[in-house]
Amino acid sequence: MPTTLRFRRALTAVVLSTALLAGATACGGGGSGQTQGAQSQGQGEELSTAAVADLAALAAAEPAAAEADELAAAAPTPTTSAEKQKFAKTRFVANAGLAAGATYQWIIKPYREGKFKKGAKGRTFALIKAGLAGAFAYNRLKAAAENAKGDPLLSKAVAPLTAGIESLKGLGTKLRKGDAGDADVSSLQDVITGVKEAGKSAGAEVTDKVPSVSQLGG
Repeated sequence: MPTTLRFRRALTAVVLSTALLAGATACGGGGSGQTQGAQSQGQGEELSTAAVADLAALAAAEPAAAEADELAAAAPTPTTSAEKQKFAKTRFVANAGLAAGATYQWIIKPYREGKFKKGAKGRTFALIKAGLAGAFAYNRLKAAAENAKGDPLLSKAVAPLTAGIESLKGLGTKLRKGDAGDADVSSLQDVITGVKEAGKSAGAEVTDKVPSVSQLGG
């Protein structure tokens, strides 16, 4: 296995461990007695099921996607112009779809449900997941924009969106810290919508693809 892939997988474990530790610390702070014990037990159950699965998927998503990029780069290079354009569109659709799926599942949906608001149940884990999803979406959108350069029509459609994609660079950190506001989430949604419309106009229609443990593990 290439050194870069081993490093990414090691980094995945570190990110996941840090996220879980942060969540556990937040759950355990403040208060005492029977009520606090009951709350801790309930939160522990949440961590052992949905939270662990979601965090594992997100922590694994970026290195897994990057590994797919490396494998694609090592594959036989398309020779004809038509083959190159088809390959570019396929990679664009895959990366943009992952970005859109992660954005909706772990950012847009919980945001609309009020899970990022102070005092909301499960807020700590919701923010951790959103932060990881934000960083993942940014990296996949960057990759999609790079893929688009392989097809003239797609490249022309995506070019106006590059500044918007770059503006999302620090969104993951803002989400994780709970500092992202309505404008940040709206901007992300606008970029995702723009990428989808660009793809559709160039014959590379994007559909949401939510990263999962089963899809990304292995």
